[in-house]
Amino acid sequence: MGLEADRGLLGRTSTAERVAGVLRTRVSEGYFLPGVRLSEQDIGNALGVSRNTLREAFRLLTHERLLVHELNRGVFVRVPSVEDVRDIYRVRKIIECAAVRDVTEKPAAYEKIASTVADGDRAAKQAQWQDLGTANIRFHAELAALTGSERIVELMQALAAELRLVFHVMADPRRFHERYLPRNHEILDVLATGDGIRTAEMLAVYLDDAEAQLVEAYAELAGSR
Repeated sequence: MGLEADRGLLGRTSTAERVAGVLRTRVSEGYFLPGVRLSEQDIGNALGVSRNTLREAFRLLTHERLLVHELNRGVFVRVPSVEDVRDIYRVRKIIECAAVRDVTEKPAAYEKIASTVADGDRAAKQAQWQDLGTANIRFHAELAALTGSERIVELMQALAAELRLVFHVMADPRRFHERYLPRNHEILDVLATGDGIRTAEMLAVYLDDAEAQLVEAYAELAGSR
């Protein structure tokens, strides 16, 4: 599906923030790959926005570390480094573990969280590994949303887009995403009991393992060059 389908999301009062939101979502869904040059003309025409509005949106996303401007070359989707991986996971562990640690009963948002795991199950059965990655990102976003903080939700949206760029380093996305689906179920089961402390412990190990796997993939990629 092309960007033209997202034009309706901008409404009549299109702003750079809304355009940035559309592009951020597209990055988090894997539509734009790391290192790809973004065409002002193509994106502007697709979304029906002015060049100035689009450039401001690019500036906002550059500030969020999703894009990078190269002099005389244009705007590109950023290629994250291994240091980015470590920093992203450092932030994720602080936010997500704190979000679930205070849980003392089955969360009111439990069904919403469970639906993201169900989406992951369906994606895995259909061998749609990118969709499984998207479901996994949404699972963690819903865990973070247990804080009830709009600022944390916004921060996780930005991290989700960065995370998608990181995931592209995996030559075999199935190798990375599939192994965490059973663990999502395990975390969901414990969360249902209201044992926030145990959930936080499981989540910390989970995130440590994911970070280590991604760092290893970066090392393998560097060794092959």
